[in-house]
Amino acid sequence: MRYFEDVKVGDRFHTGEQEITEADIIAFGRQYDPQPFHTDPAAAGGTLFGRLVASGWHTAAVSMRLMVLGDMELDGGVIGQGVEALRWPRPVLPGDRLRVVMEVVELRPLAHRPERGLIRLHCRTLNQHGKIVQDMTASLVIARRHPLSPATD
Repeated sequence: MRYFEDVKVGDRFHTGEQEITEADIIAFGRQYDPQPFHTDPAAAGGTLFGRLVASGWHTAAVSMRLMVLGDMELDGGVIGQGVEALRWPRPVLPGDRLRVVMEVVELRPLAHRPERGLIRLHCRTLNQHGKIVQDMTASLVIARRHPLSPATD
């Protein structure tokens, strides 16, 4: 397991892949984003996308799963504090295989929680062609191996 002290700016972490099927897209769309381009392949043909595409929120959920199962392995889990930026520059299509690359861009001790630190990550979700389908900057709370006392922070 990794702690705040084990991570440095510039570190990169990777995940495995997950294939997104037409059935996955439709099921997620029906449950959480019921728009025709996520739920009905025939109706999707007459939309902006011209075909069935995954919801951006589906992409975000898959990305989260991949991050949790990836090689970052933070002690205590992947605990999000917030997202500064989230973009979906291209749609996810049936059959796409997604993976995430995360890069540490900032580390900061938390004065009000000396047993924790903050890690800011730039996360790119890529398809099988290496094209970015989601670009996100997020802040995570991470355990410290050796907590600082509030007076030394």
